[in-house]
Amino acid sequence: MGHKFADIAFTNNVKAIQSKLGSRSGYAAMEGPEDYNNRLGSSELEFVTQRDSFYMASVSETGWPYVQHRGGPQGFVKVLDDRTLGFADYSGNRQYVSVGNFKTDDRVSLFFMDYPNRRRLKIFGRVHIISPDEIDILSQLEDSHYRAQIERGIVITLEAFDWNCPQFITPRFSEADVNEAMQKLRDENLLLKEQASKPFAAEREKVEKLEAMILGDGPLGLQVCGVRQLTTNIRAYELRSTEGKKLPKFKPGAHLRIPVQLANGSMSNREYSISSDPARRDFYEIAVRYDEMGRGGSKAVHRLFKLGTQLRVEPPINHFPLHSNIRPALLIAGGIGITPLKSMAHALATRKAGFQLYYATKCSSDMAYREELLHISPDNVHLFISEENNRLDVSDILGNITDATVVYVCGPDRLINEVLNYAREKEIPRDQIVIELFS
Repeated sequence: MGHKFADIAFTNNVKAIQSKLGSRSGYAAMEGPEDYNNRLGSSELEFVTQRDSFYMASVSETGWPYVQHRGGPQGFVKVLDDRTLGFADYSGNRQYVSVGNFKTDDRVSLFFMDYPNRRRLKIFGRVHIISPDEIDILSQLEDSHYRAQIERGIVITLEAFDWNCPQFITPRFSEADVNEAMQKLRDENLLLKEQASKPFAAEREKVEKLEAMILGDGPLGLQVCGVRQLTTNIRAYELRSTEGKKLPKFKPGAHLRIPVQLANGSMSNREYSISSDPARRDFYEIAVRYDEMGRGGSKAVHRLFKLGTQLRVEPPINHFPLHSNIRPALLIAGGIGITPLKSMAHALATRKAGFQLYYATKCSSDMAYREELLHISPDNVHLFISEENNRLDVSDILGNITDATVVYVCGPDRLINEVLNYAREKEIPRDQIVIELFS
C-alpha cells in the first residue's frame, strides 16, 4: 500500500491522467509495502496546534462537496493523539450543512494553512459527532477563553495526510502576526527616541532656564508679548513694559540694544531698529532676520525669545535720525533694511510730509511688512522684486530729486554703494544722503 494519502487520492482516473501528462513515474514511488503518512508526527502535531483556522470539505447526499471555513483562537483544534483531532462546534449561521452531510458520509478533507510561511497540510479523516451529553470528551475540546455553549463536538480520526508544496501560496499575515513584527520596531523606535531625547532634554532644560531669566541689566523692563512670522526667516517681536507703563518716546530710525545669550553661553548685545509707529508708546516692535552665517545673535533671538521672555535694556538710541522739518524724504530699503524706514514712513505720513518709499527684495516671500506699508500710504510705497524682473534702479529713483530732498538708505552694502556712487557721479551733496549699515 505505502503512502496512505496517495492510496486515497490517486484513484485509477487520477493515475491515468498522471501517466498521460508524464508525472506518474514520480508518484508511483510513493506506493510501497508499508503504510505511512497515516499517523501525525511531532512536526504535524505542532503545526496543527499553531493554526487559528482551517478549511473542511464534506460530501453531501447528492455527491456535491461542501467546503466550510472554521476558525477560532490559536490551538482551538485539539490533538487527542497521533491519529485523532477534535474541536468544539459552537452555534453559527445554523445551516448545519457539514453536520448534515456527516450523517450519511463521515469522510472529511481538511486544509490547514500557514500563509506567512507558505505551508499547508492536507488531511483525510473520518468524523464522529460528539453529543452534548458526552461531557468527558467535550471537556477536552472546549476552549477556556471562549465561554459560549458548545452545541456538539467534532472528532476526526486520521486516515492520511500530506504536505503540499508552497508554490502559489500568497503570504498573508494576521493582526497578531503584524503586531508581533511591529512590536520589535516599536521597541527599537522607543529606544532610539530615548537615546535621541537625552541631548534635547538637556537643551530644553537650558532653554527653560533662559526663559525664566531676565536678560540684560538695563533700567527699562520689557517683555515679549507678541511674536509674528513675517516671512520664512523674519520674525517680529512685540515688546511691552513689564510694569504696564507707557514706554519712553523714540524718534524714527531709533534702535534698541537687545541682550542675547549666545550658543556658547556668553552674553552679548545686538542692535535692532524699532519698526513700529513712533506715535505708539504702548509697545515697541523689532524684526529679526535669521542669519545662518551670522555671528549668532539672530539665532539666539529666534531660538530663545518666546512669549513672556523678559529683558532689561537701555532706552532707545538713535544714530539714524529722521529730519524734523518739512523737507521731502526719499526712503530706499533693501531686505531687512525696511525696519527703520517703516518707522520713518509712519512718522512722515502722520506729519503729512512728502515722501516716497522704495523697497526691494529678491523674492516676494522675503518681503516683510508689505501689507502694513501699503496701508500707511499706498500711493507713496513702491515695491520691487528682482525675481519677478522688477528690479530697483537707483538712477531712476535719484534722477529727479530736488536739492531739498533727504535720502535715507538702509540695506545691504551693495545697495548703499550703488546710491553713494550715483550721488557722487551726479554731484548730489553727501549731506543729502543718510545711510545705515547692517553691521
